[in-house]
Formats: sequence, structure tokens, C-alpha cells
Amino acid sequence: MRQSYLFLISLVTISLSSCHGDYSPKPKAYPRVVFPERNYEMYDSKDCPFRFEKPVYAQIQHDSSAMGMSHPCWINIAFPDFNGTVNLTYKEINKDMTLERLLEDAHKLSFKHTKKANYIDESLIVNKHGVSGIFYNVGGDAASNVQFFLTDSSRHFIRGSLYFYNEPNSDSMAPVLTFVRQDLDTMLSTFEWK
Repeated sequence: MRQSYLFLISLVTISLSSCHGDYSPKPKAYPRVVFPERNYEMYDSKDCPFRFEKPVYAQIQHDSSAMGMSHPCWINIAFPDFNGTVNLTYKEINKDMTLERLLEDAHKLSFKHTKKANYIDESLIVNKHGVSGIFYNVGGDAASNVQFFLTDSSRHFIRGSLYFYNEPNSDSMAPVLTFVRQDLDTMLSTFEWK
């Protein structure tokens, strides 16, 4: 019995003496992101009245699941390396779908993010192809940090929004958002109606 006590005391002493120094937890870190080399190609579908340059590392996916409706020009530009997608919804301007209604819907959808956004900045888009629109830069931990629409004001209207499929965190997503925003800038500057 005495040997059991000696063994137990020795074991406790060794265990306590093995804990040296101060313990400091590792700082919180974000995964390293490797950005691909920038290279673009023209997206020009015969079914859609528009075309633009997109990154070669982005994939075009046709979106037919939106509210049970299908349109060949509702597309998603997927960024698989970043777990993100730009949703593009095209609508033809007509007597039922007026420009005013489309503009109001785009504005409402963009400002739905004000609950989580720190700010929403609007900037005018005008490119060399006569395409114009509004770009909404949504700051903070909103679900979508980028919203925009493009139109020719008479026949065509397209609305876009960028989503990343992870928890919104503006600090950790800042490098990826900056990178993808440059790709969007190229897309918007090369966008044209056919």
C-alpha cells in the first residue's frame, strides 16, 4: 500500500513539474488564399443579347431554379476557388416590366442588406459600349458586398449580385473580395448589348 502512495505522489509530482512556462494560445488566423493568374475570355451566348469578358477560372452556369422560372440568360458566374458566385438576371424592358419598375426592384434588393451593412455606396457605371448602370458597394458583414445593374434604358436590363457561400466576415473576405472586384470591373467595362 505504501508503494502505491509513493507511486501516486511521484506521478503527480512529475505531471505538475512537466508544465513549464506560460501558455499562450495561437492567434486566430484565416486560411491562405492562392490567387490565380488573371486571364479573360469572352462570354458570348447565342441565346443572350449581351456579351462580356469573364475570368478563365470562373465557370458559367445556367440558372433555371429561380422561383420555378427559367430563362436562358439567367446565369451564374461561379468562382469555385473562392466559394463565390455572381448571379446575373436578365430582363427585357417592356410594358409589363418597365424600366422604372426594374430600377425600383434593383434598388430595393440592394438596400435589403442595410441591416448588416455598415454602408452602401452607389457609383455610376458608364462604359465605352454605351452601357450604363449603378454599382452598389455594400460594406460590412452583409450577405452580398456587391450589387449592380446595367441597362440600355430602352430594351435590356440585367441585375447582378456577388455572394460568397460562407459566414459573412468582411475582415477575412477582404482579400478575396478585392480580387473578385477587379474581375467584376473588367466584366462591367467590357459588357455590351448585341
